[in-house]
Amino acid sequence: MTSIVRLFLTAVVINLFSGHLLATDGTLSENIRIDSAKLGYALQYRVYTPSGYEDVFNLPTLYVTDGQWYLSEGELHRVLDKEIEKGNIEPVIAIFVDNRNPDNLRENRRNHQFFCVAEYVDFFRHELVPTISNNYKVSAKRSDRVILGVSFGGLNAGCFGIMANDVFEGIAMQSPAMHPVPSLYEAYAKEAKRPIKVFLSAGDENDITRRSLKLKRALEKQGYPVMFKKNSHSHNWSNWRPMLDDLLVYFFQKEP
Repeated sequence: MTSIVRLFLTAVVINLFSGHLLATDGTLSENIRIDSAKLGYALQYRVYTPSGYEDVFNLPTLYVTDGQWYLSEGELHRVLDKEIEKGNIEPVIAIFVDNRNPDNLRENRRNHQFFCVAEYVDFFRHELVPTISNNYKVSAKRSDRVILGVSFGGLNAGCFGIMANDVFEGIAMQSPAMHPVPSLYEAYAKEAKRPIKVFLSAGDENDITRRSLKLKRALEKQGYPVMFKKNSHSHNWSNWRPMLDDLLVYFFQKEP
């Protein structure tokens, strides 16, 4: 046996004992089309199911707007794999909603959908969430559902905290661009406290950090449970990607 072969076999044995050769990656579906009666047009989404999905039940769910970007730029499915494998979080199903027109991907509808639009909320409440519940082994508890978004998508998550807290307890906002719906600050600061749990993040002075800090103060004034994370990056994925593991642990931490 040559020395090269011995080294290779030794590496194989070490990896087997450390678990690195075990299949731990989850599965990401192809695009699934859904025709929305509430919105009057079609959307598409992809579903991440964790490794070992066949043997688990009542999984929590993470709904991700701008899902195509969270996959391509944020690689959130890889972060989920890593955090589940390390035992930091429970197995989670993630639904990556693509906000573009599936028949013309150059048409992105986010600038309309994300501004506290009742029809978009109803699409989730009456169409998307029931579809996922009927086709995947997910928990029916609102406390096991989180909605996540970035920039205008972060604003949308904030809208859901006010408009759809009967469906979602977890509200995850990364650098929320609040200016299209400034009344949302007052809704959180002065209206009755909603039964939600919030993750809020911001970057440096080139991010929209002042708006995030204003929202943080409004949430804290009413006693909302909030995890606030800040880093030194601008309004881009260098800011948002490093926050994803913190966000996942905050909502889905595995019990000891």
